[in-house]
Amino acid sequence: MKKILLLLILCAAPCVYSQPVVDFNNGIYHIVLDDKKDAKRVDFVTVGELETNKRIHQISKSTLTINAGFFDPNNKKTISYVTSKTTEDLDPLFNESLIQNPKLRNNLSKILNRTEFRVLDCGIKKTYDIASHDSPLPDGCLLLTSAQGGPMVYPDLRLEEEYFIEKDKDGNVIRESASVLHKTARTIIGLKGGLVHIFIITNENPMTMYEVRELVESYNLDKAMAFDGGSSTSLNYLDKINVVSLENNGNDTGRKLKSFMIYRGGNK
Repeated sequence: MKKILLLLILCAAPCVYSQPVVDFNNGIYHIVLDDKKDAKRVDFVTVGELETNKRIHQISKSTLTINAGFFDPNNKKTISYVTSKTTEDLDPLFNESLIQNPKLRNNLSKILNRTEFRVLDCGIKKTYDIASHDSPLPDGCLLLTSAQGGPMVYPDLRLEEEYFIEKDKDGNVIRESASVLHKTARTIIGLKGGLVHIFIITNENPMTMYEVRELVESYNLDKAMAFDGGSSTSLNYLDKINVVSLENNGNDTGRKLKSFMIYRGGNK
C-alpha cells in the first residue's frame, strides 16, 4: 500500500490544521478530511467557461481539488445544483438542453432532486450532510456551500429514484446514464462520524455503482454519494498527486469541467 501521510505541523498559537490523509491501494485513492471542526475550509467553486481540475487547483491554491457536479459539455451548462461561497451558483433550470428534452423533462423532478453534499453552519458548529436536493435543512442550520451529483450510493442506492436508470414494465433497463451499470472511474464522497471520506476510483480499478456501494459499506460509512465520474474523474493534491481519467494528446490536463470541490488545509 502506498500511503501519503500529511503531518500535523507543530507551531505556536494559533496552530495550523492537519492536512488530509491519503491512501492509495488497488487503484483507489482514499482521502479523509480530518478537520471536522472547521468545515468552512471546504467550498464548491464554479466556472463560466469549462476548466480543468488542475487549473482550478492552481488558481485557488487549495490543498485538495476534485471534480463535482454533472454538466453538459456541449452547451457548458450545469445539470446539477451548486451553491458556492465564492463563485456563481449553478441552477440546472437554466439549461435549455435539459428542460427542452422531452424524455428528460418527463423525469425532471427526479433529476432536480438528485443527491447533494452540503456544508452547514448550525450555530455552534459547522458540519456536513448528504441529502436529496429538496430535503429541508436541519433546524437552526444554514447552507454554506453544496454540490449536487448523484446517485445516493449508501445506505440506499437510488438509481431509479434519481433517474440514472429507467426500466420497462417487465423490469428491464431501457435507459442508463453516467454508466452507472458499467465499470468506469468514479468520484465518491461519504461521511462517517463527521469525517469526510473521498474515494477517487481510477481506471486501474473501475467499478459499477453496485461495486461502489460494496466498497463504501466495507468502510462502515454513514452516507455516501457520487459526483460526476468517468472521464470527469479528477484529483489534485498539493503538487504531489494529479489524477485524470481522460488525457488529451498525452498531456496531464484532463477533461474541462464545470464545478469543483476545494479544500484548504494546513500549510503546504
